[in-house]
Amino acid sequence: MKKNTRKLKKAALLLCSAVLLVCISIGATVAYLTSTDTVTNTFTVGNVKIKLDEAAANPDGSLVAGAARVKANSYKLLPGHTYNKDPMVTVLKGSEPCYVKMTVTFTKANELDAIFAPDGGADLISIFKGYDSTNWIAKGNTKDTGKNTRTYEFWYNGTVDAPNADVALDALFDQIVVPGTITNDQLKTIEGMTITVNAYAIQADGFDTPDLAWAAYTAA
Repeated sequence: MKKNTRKLKKAALLLCSAVLLVCISIGATVAYLTSTDTVTNTFTVGNVKIKLDEAAANPDGSLVAGAARVKANSYKLLPGHTYNKDPMVTVLKGSEPCYVKMTVTFTKANELDAIFAPDGGADLISIFKGYDSTNWIAKGNTKDTGKNTRTYEFWYNGTVDAPNADVALDALFDQIVVPGTITNDQLKTIEGMTITVNAYAIQADGFDTPDLAWAAYTAA
């Protein structure tokens, strides 16, 4: 009986030793089965760039043949005359998707109101020729009484993406026509008037609508 008991104890000791060895073996295996990986994030700077220009024109409004596009023109106003003026925005290569808008500011606002709409204020979009409301959405106009100016705002319909090449947008308009009903005396009141066109672009990413984008631009 004692002999059998010693055999059982010995077997139990061997069993425990075997279990212990297995545990050590498993533990060692877990320790050595490892893996390492790395993710490196590289950030580059995005950009939105535009340019604004128009065709070179003579004082009588005719185009200057073969001339490069310019930043400004000077005109001599005559009743019933047509003047070439085609402000055009180009979104430059490499630009992120963006919203684009343009503003057109007339000086001599009081004088223009007196000529075109003495009872309510002039809406000078009527003198723009070649204006396409499907491309450029008119967002209204505001008068600055202190500066005696009136500014018209137009938003391009949709976003513009220029990853691989410049993208030239349709000109806002291509001519300005002075109505033949204007008299020489009325023209004298707007001598020295200027028409200033500005263009703006803002990234589309992060804004669900152009309204939100331009609201953020104004608040910045």
